[in-house]
Amino acid sequence: MFKKLHQIEERYNELEGLLSNPAVVNNRTEFQKYAKEHADISDIVTVYRDYEKKRQELEENQELLRGGDAELRELAKEEVPHLRETIDELEKRLKILLLPKDPNDERNVFLEIRAGTGGEEAGLFVADLFRMYGRYAAEYGWRVDVVSSSPSGGMGGFKEVILLIEGKGAYSKLKYESGVHRVQRVPATEAQGRIHTSAVTVAVLPEAEDVEVDIDPNDLRIDVYRSTGHGGQSVNTTDSAVRITHVPTGLVVTCQDEKSQHKNRAKALKVLRARLLDRMQEEQNAKISQERKNQVGTGDRSERIRTYNFPQGRVTDHRIGLTLYNLENIINGNIQEMVDALITHYQAESLKAASF
Repeated sequence: MFKKLHQIEERYNELEGLLSNPAVVNNRTEFQKYAKEHADISDIVTVYRDYEKKRQELEENQELLRGGDAELRELAKEEVPHLRETIDELEKRLKILLLPKDPNDERNVFLEIRAGTGGEEAGLFVADLFRMYGRYAAEYGWRVDVVSSSPSGGMGGFKEVILLIEGKGAYSKLKYESGVHRVQRVPATEAQGRIHTSAVTVAVLPEAEDVEVDIDPNDLRIDVYRSTGHGGQSVNTTDSAVRITHVPTGLVVTCQDEKSQHKNRAKALKVLRARLLDRMQEEQNAKISQERKNQVGTGDRSERIRTYNFPQGRVTDHRIGLTLYNLENIINGNIQEMVDALITHYQAESLKAASF
């Protein structure tokens, strides 16, 4: 591990030299490439240098314990345990920083929320999760764009909502939200006060760059039709809604939230690109593919990653066994504690599998 860290530090120093070279500074493409690599490893180098400094201090204090005067030995005796603790913490941080990075972590995401079992109540919970993720995104200053929505009934619920969330690190924070979210509560229409269980599926897909997914226009079937709102009410009088079918894969994307056919078409193509990239990445890694299918499931009540129990005011993430009794805060977008716990858990799992 330390040999690798030393090599990273040498490369960091080399990059600093390149970034101050006039020939590189005047070449925008080269400069951006080196600047990104420099930024990517700067955290590792900072922690490694701090680690080396503390390790040097520990050696000096241990030397004092062996031969210093009485007063210096006493000071060193107090200092050594704190230094060892700090060094252990820094080593743990270095191991996490050295884990292979998910290349999608810094990307924008498409967040797809769909009603599963539970009828109208499932549709209402889609609306709840839509607001929850929207408020969480707002805390980070991320931009949220409704790509597509399909209302259900007349109570404000949705069959499906697709969001584009744009912001640095959006995928890294939201990627563990994929799966079945189960809700247990008494519906407003329930006269007997019985608790109903419903399910909603969430899929989180990284936004694809145009260059990553080359779509042949001949592979697309594009249909336009008139947008409709709640209860079939016409939204506008032109054929602005767009349905795009990718014939080779059978993937279908619809978008009708914009009044402009051109904007709906552009949004639908973005979603299609993200789904095709996701499919490509799944095919490249069969293990990840199976894992994602297991997470998202079919939307059945028995399959779930998380349960929101309103009568008890609790939220439980079943993957990590974490239960929080602050459901109201969580449903209002305060999900950071849950997000942090998931990231920590999966980092720990990766560390177990890593060899340093």
